[in-house]
Amino acid sequence: MFVAKFDDAKTWQSLIGAISALVDEANFEISPKGVTLRAMDPSRIAMVDFELPKSAFSHYECDEEGRIGINLDEMDKIVKRAGAGNSLELGLNREKNQLRITLQGRTKRSFNISLIDLGADRPPSLNVDFDINVKITAETLKEIIQDANIISDFIAIDATPDSLLISARGDTGNLEVNIGKSEEALLEYTVKQPAKSLYALEYLNDMMKAVAASDTVQLEFGKGTPIKLVFAVSSGGHITYFLAPRVEDDF
Repeated sequence: MFVAKFDDAKTWQSLIGAISALVDEANFEISPKGVTLRAMDPSRIAMVDFELPKSAFSHYECDEEGRIGINLDEMDKIVKRAGAGNSLELGLNREKNQLRITLQGRTKRSFNISLIDLGADRPPSLNVDFDINVKITAETLKEIIQDANIISDFIAIDATPDSLLISARGDTGNLEVNIGKSEEALLEYTVKQPAKSLYALEYLNDMMKAVAASDTVQLEFGKGTPIKLVFAVSSGGHITYFLAPRVEDDF
């Protein structure tokens, strides 16, 4: 048996929007402890790692471990139909091989999605010793990414002991955002050694969908390493993204 409910459908709506921005299909791993997902985007440049404990749900029942293969684009379209004040319930029907999504508001609407077989492969976790660890307000990072999109297709992130410099350069101009370590936007700032790396804005822009589910983001990177962005979900759990770096010659 698997039943999971949110009193506010917007919670699941924002989470699915953040995951489906990067991957089209994925396996949700369900267990008595909660729901997890780890998947790479089709180009294998980026990865999303999602975890939501049972305590994050208003009601949760799961008596066994299992996988639920879902077309995330299809689920995203359904959960976007939730209105203000709607609750949302997920229920698994193994006999029909379907996931039921029920939206409850002025009326009760139930959608059934056929499960898909995506196999049992799960990308390994990525363990990297990062030189830079920054906690920043999610809206601040989102605004910087949106500004950089006007100028370029990628950004450079440069961390020194005193400040975080994010820059973008294109054919028609450039952008520089310098955030001192004492400024309010930087909630935490640790630099083991200075580092600078480049990352594609196309992917970072998609990752900003997670801002709808989180107020802060933990950003970790190093010279020539992937960047790791951890969005803490207010109800519990997290959405974590990893993005491979661009080569230095691009900047």
